[in-house]
This record gives sequence, C-alpha cells and structure tokens, in this order.
Amino acid sequence: MRRTRFKKKTAACAVAFAAVAAVMATAGPVNAAEYTVMDNCDVPWINCSYGDLWLFYNSKDIAVQDGYYKSAFTTFYGNVSDHWGTSQYQGSSLTTYRYVFGNGGYGNGQYMKNNAASVQNCAPDDNYRVYYNSGYGGTSQYFAKNGPYGDCNITDLISALKNNNASSHFA
Repeated sequence: MRRTRFKKKTAACAVAFAAVAAVMATAGPVNAAEYTVMDNCDVPWINCSYGDLWLFYNSKDIAVQDGYYKSAFTTFYGNVSDHWGTSQYQGSSLTTYRYVFGNGGYGNGQYMKNNAASVQNCAPDDNYRVYYNSGYGGTSQYFAKNGPYGDCNITDLISALKNNNASSHFA
C-alpha cells in the first residue's frame, strides 16, 4: 500500500512538472536592454530639451581648471527620483538607462549615483535640490537658479552629500 501511494505522488508530480514545462515553453522570452547616458534628456520617454543641473565627479577645485572642464559630469533637467537610472517595460522588453559621468575627464564612465562631488546649476528659471536618498528624501542641499545674467557657479556638495547623492528635484 505504501508503494502505491508513492507511485501516485510521483505520477502527480510528473504531471505537474510537465504542465509547468509546457507553459514555460510557450511563453515568449523577456528581452532586456541597458544603456548608459550622461543626460536624462537622452532617455526616450523623458520629455526635455537639455540638462540645467550639472553634477561633477570631482570637487570644484579639480572639476574646472583654467576655464576648462577637467572632470566628467552628468546633466539633468527636471526631477530625477533615482540617480542610478530609470527603467520602463515596453511589451515584454525591459529597457534601462543608467546615468554615468561623461565628456571625458576624471571619472568618465563611472556611475553617477553616490559619486558626485560638486554641482553647477545653469538653469535660468529653476532652483534645484540634491538629496541623500532616492525619492527626494534625507539631507538635501539647495542650488539657486542661475538667472538670465548669471555665470553658472560650481558649488561643492556639503560633506553629507559628497559621494552620497541619490536624487534631485526642482526646488
């Protein structure tokens, strides 16, 4: 009798396994693509024209020397809830864009989340805040708009945010 129960359980497991295998065989594959960008305006589903908030890999003394950018940077326009990047499903495909420092210089190609040391707000009309946490939380630092006649001054991030920057938002 014990042997019969074992055979019935084994048969039931085999049928269940076959059903799962059949479903998996007919399901379409999930495709994933990952890209790196240095400006959130390069993400197809974000509507913007150019980045006004520049985040630099290095502190301001190293980022710009003799009027030239020596540090890699990334630029953002609008609210960025996670400096790691953004993802979106399109049908069965997952597309992810990761934010990296670019344009040559120190830090080129590095992921930008938790790696910025200085900021330049070149927005003529928008104030920004940079936050410690993703989703606009934790310690933050305010960067006033540049105005129509400003010069886009570079400011070092405060010590709590230097290499600990996770999101940025219009202030």
